[in-house]
Amino acid sequence: MNDHNYALDHTQVEQQEVSRVLRNTYGLLAITLAFSGLVAFLAQRANLPYPNIFVVLIGFYGLFFLTTKLRNSPWGLVSTLALTGFMGYTLGPILNRYLGMANGAEVVSSAFAMTALVFCGLSAYVLTTRKDMSFLSGFITAGFFVLLGAMLVSVFFQISGLQLAISAGFVLFASASILFQTSAIIHGGERNYIMATISLYVSIYNLFVSLLQLLGIMGSDD
Repeated sequence: MNDHNYALDHTQVEQQEVSRVLRNTYGLLAITLAFSGLVAFLAQRANLPYPNIFVVLIGFYGLFFLTTKLRNSPWGLVSTLALTGFMGYTLGPILNRYLGMANGAEVVSSAFAMTALVFCGLSAYVLTTRKDMSFLSGFITAGFFVLLGAMLVSVFFQISGLQLAISAGFVLFASASILFQTSAIIHGGERNYIMATISLYVSIYNLFVSLLQLLGIMGSDD
């Protein structure tokens, strides 16, 4: 009887912890997306140039590792906003590039709507079915190196259709990451809401930019 009560108490504690992490994660994610969107809007309106690739890499990975180090302190929230604000700044010039197209506004709005639909749909699927998506770990790892290799090839060789394939690959990669991270929260693989937020934010960012590229490429062919 005592063992049964202990098991029930343990289950209740686990459920409460999952609820807490989910609540904090989605709350912080909403804040970071709003803040990032504001910074992107200001960068777009100011017509700021896209930063040098080395600045992007140093800024992203530097702030990412700083956030990882501070994830258990209140300063982790500050570094999270700094990271997502920086990513929002890089998004501003990208938006200007597509808004300069003949059908740019339609491309941007379509990419935004599709990103919201994919994220909400995938999240709802995992939260409703509570399926364990840990098996996607290998796919995500392999996909990362495949996409990295493809991007390196695209730098040195002009291969027809490669950019389209890379963008499509990133859509799949980001979608798998959303499924994996949401499942990790539910099943106890992630208990730090700051790291969960960063993971979901990066996936949403990659998904949006990749959809922009796909829609932009297809639109330019018309």
